[in-house]
Amino acid sequence: MKIILTHEVSGLGTAGDVVDVKDGYARNYLVPRGFAIRWTKGGEQDVAQIRRARKIHEIATIEQANEIKAQLEGVKVRLAVRSGDAGRLFGSVTQADVASAIETAGGPKVDKRRVELGSPIKTLGAHSATVRLHPEVAAKVNVEVVSA
Repeated sequence: MKIILTHEVSGLGTAGDVVDVKDGYARNYLVPRGFAIRWTKGGEQDVAQIRRARKIHEIATIEQANEIKAQLEGVKVRLAVRSGDAGRLFGSVTQADVASAIETAGGPKVDKRRVELGSPIKTLGAHSATVRLHPEVAAKVNVEVVSA
C-alpha cells in the first residue's frame, strides 16, 4: 500500500515521504495513529505542504544538531516517580516523561517522538535514552529514575 508519512517514523522515513508498506502495517498502525495518510492523487499536493512544515521544525544542519547534542549530553536528568518497596515502578517511564524531564532539567525542548528508549524503564536507577536530532546525529542522555 502506498502512503504519505505525516510524521517521522524510525526506519521508514520522514514527514512528506511517499513510501510503500504492507497493507496491515499501514491500516492497523500507521494510519490510525496519525503517522501516515493513504496516498491519492490529491494527496500529492499535501506532500509539499507537509515538507514546508517539516522544514520549519527540523534541525537544519549537522552543526546545529551537534550543538544541541552537546547541550543534551551535559544535562543531568532526574525523574521522580512512584515506586514500590522493591524498586519497581507503578507503570513505566515513557518517552514523553523523559522529554519533559530534559526540559525541566534545563536542557533544550525535545519532541517526545525523537526520544528512543531501548526497553521500557520499570525500575529505579540509572538508565540511558537516545534522542535522534538529525538522521546522522543522535545524543545519548542518562536518566536517573528516583523514588518520589
